[in-house]
Amino acid sequence: MSKQSKSDYWLKFLGTAGARFVMIRQLRASGGLWLKSGTTQVLIDPGPGCLVRCSSVRPKLDPTGLNAIILTHRHLDHANDINVMIEAMTEGGFKKRGVVYVPQDALGDDPVIYKYAREFAGKIEVLAPQTAYHLGDFSFETTAPLRHPSMTYGLKFMMGETRVCLLSDTEYFEGLEDMFACDVLIVNVVFFEPHPGIQHLNFGDVKKIVERLTPQKTILTHFGLTMLKNHPHVLARQLSWETGLNVAAATDGLKVEF
Repeated sequence: MSKQSKSDYWLKFLGTAGARFVMIRQLRASGGLWLKSGTTQVLIDPGPGCLVRCSSVRPKLDPTGLNAIILTHRHLDHANDINVMIEAMTEGGFKKRGVVYVPQDALGDDPVIYKYAREFAGKIEVLAPQTAYHLGDFSFETTAPLRHPSMTYGLKFMMGETRVCLLSDTEYFEGLEDMFACDVLIVNVVFFEPHPGIQHLNFGDVKKIVERLTPQKTILTHFGLTMLKNHPHVLARQLSWETGLNVAAATDGLKVEF
């Protein structure tokens, strides 16, 4: 087998919206994260507008080429388009294929995936904590459960030779950093300042995490209103200056190659 080139490993932000109001107003898109690892294509957290974003980004992304969909958790800004993306991945259910990875509560009494759509996928797999999964050229591992109102996992995966971590929605707690040692950290930062009682990270939390982990690159995403008002790219530049580390703010459509 020939060695994969750098362009065979990339991820694209189909949206960088976080929290309700940025999503509702579509101040940022909310389509999730698409990645390509070798010959395997994976969609993570297909929020509202994911299918539209696949058609509007350049070059277009073809959902019929997807091999898997992963939900970090069941909230609408992460899961709203999962049914339509399952339909797209399976070409309307006529080609039973692909794996859908979801937390257990996404399939419970109030499921986010319709029963008929579950029949379309090649397999529905319930995520377990601290467990590794393999599909084609892609493998990933869940973290221990994060602290969020629904069952939520962080993800760790390889993109070529690069270790990438996705730190999904959670409140900060001691030991959080220990689960996310990596080369590239993608972190959801909803708030600029602390909001006690609401289980999301704020900018101060992220600074603490980055200083402790010292990843080669940190990409901020999933912005709430207060982050947008304080300009994520300015905050990322400030954090780079203060830590001496490479910190960037994602934009809708950003592509990162490995």
